[in-house]
Amino acid sequence: MANSWVYGFHPVCELLRARPAQVVQLLSSAKGKRQRAVAQLATEAGVEMKTVSASQIVDVLVERAGVGRGVADAVHNGFAAEVDETSAASASTAGDAGLVVLLEDVQDPRNLGALLRVCDGAGVAKVLIRDRGSAPLGPTAIKTSAGAAEYVEVERVVNSADAIERYRDQGFWCFGADAAGRAAWEVDLTGPTLLCIGGEEKGLRQRTREMCDQLIALPMRGRVTSLNVATAASALLYEAVRQRTGSPISSGDG
Repeated sequence: MANSWVYGFHPVCELLRARPAQVVQLLSSAKGKRQRAVAQLATEAGVEMKTVSASQIVDVLVERAGVGRGVADAVHNGFAAEVDETSAASASTAGDAGLVVLLEDVQDPRNLGALLRVCDGAGVAKVLIRDRGSAPLGPTAIKTSAGAAEYVEVERVVNSADAIERYRDQGFWCFGADAAGRAAWEVDLTGPTLLCIGGEEKGLRQRTREMCDQLIALPMRGRVTSLNVATAASALLYEAVRQRTGSPISSGDG
């Protein structure tokens, strides 16, 4: 597996906190408070920080990370780090062990990053990403996740159906996010839950919808007929959090 690059102030800070042993090199062109904050984290982690120009960071991200020059110039914030992925350790699994998310066909890396941020915030134990048809967990997704990519455990899966069956065998109920589903707050999400979320264009695949125990939705009360995938996932996951941290609902649906 090739080394990856993490860039931006917050992602680099979280990298130094979570996986300092995997940092191959740390580059900085920043000055002031942020530079001192990252320098302190680097010192505590035993990572050497090299001072370079902003243009050098852009060149590195373009040539070695495949980031567009305009994007690299706009978002590196003065920091970039090369990460050795061959020695990658599992991410923290301190979340809710009974709450897992399956992402299918999320093609925009910014949406993928935003989804990981939501999953971390909601305490999701693990995120399954259907490999084919999904955006890579690359620099753009990592940057958008604002550090969450360092903490959420991610597993790339080949087949959604196999993943669903695996979790069913462990006692999980499978819920699919779909506009035709029942309002999420009318469904019992307090047990072991696998939440399946589809991509931006077509949502969940037909086979995945058919395998779900129940489809759940966010009823739209305005004129807009749909929500951004990360926004919808946030609302659904926090309904699960609300139920799981409060009194279980009594309808018995699941």
